[in-house]
Amino acid sequence: MDMSALFCAAPPIRAVQLASLEALFDALTDLVFFVKDREGRYLTVNNALVRRCGLRSKDQLIGRTALEVYPPLLAQTYLAQDRQVIDSGTALKKHLELHLYPSRARGWCLTHKTPLRDEHGAIVGLAGTSQDLGLADELHPVYRKIADIAAHIRANYHANVSMEELASNAGLSLSRVERLFQRVFHYSPRQLLLQSRLGAAMSLIESGSKNSIAQIAYACGYTDHSAFSRQFKAHTGMSPVQYRAHCRGE
Repeated sequence: MDMSALFCAAPPIRAVQLASLEALFDALTDLVFFVKDREGRYLTVNNALVRRCGLRSKDQLIGRTALEVYPPLLAQTYLAQDRQVIDSGTALKKHLELHLYPSRARGWCLTHKTPLRDEHGAIVGLAGTSQDLGLADELHPVYRKIADIAAHIRANYHANVSMEELASNAGLSLSRVERLFQRVFHYSPRQLLLQSRLGAAMSLIESGSKNSIAQIAYACGYTDHSAFSRQFKAHTGMSPVQYRAHCRGE
């Protein structure tokens, strides 16, 4: 189901869709699900999120923000993520982060957030999931390093990123980093770099940037325009030029 349809339907249908999704996600015990409005207030949550917050009922979450239910440092992180998704219109995918539970136990989660739009294309909120990975406590230091490597790749996709150097700086072998990436993200560090570069290029094209395709490729970390075009078409089914025409409605 297209999550944006939740906010495109008539109000009675919208309520039914939200209730149905809520019931569906209530059956999952290791996956948190939520829908928030533009101000970060919870509109829909599942029981897993209630338990993660150490609360007793969904009513204690609905209408509240992360600042009202999480420790301040965690809440500020979650709100910054929400703001980034809503302001940029770009989904947050497979974000590895550490969570502190009410018992003070630590746990690793893989978070996804996607913007929700109304029938006019305006962003009216977001939907998200957060999956408990259930990783052993003694592995926390290693997974923090993996999270830092992933964050570095996402933030520096436009630069010359050396996977060997990142692994060495983390005190890990490249082969171990690749194994851990596959375990957590189900893809390699190089695939994350490719995803980050192509995602940034698509966002620039969608924004109506007047830069040439070659300039966009360079801004996203490509030095070979033809390689960029090949990879872009392999992953989207269209060349960058065709994708730009599609975004313009041509």
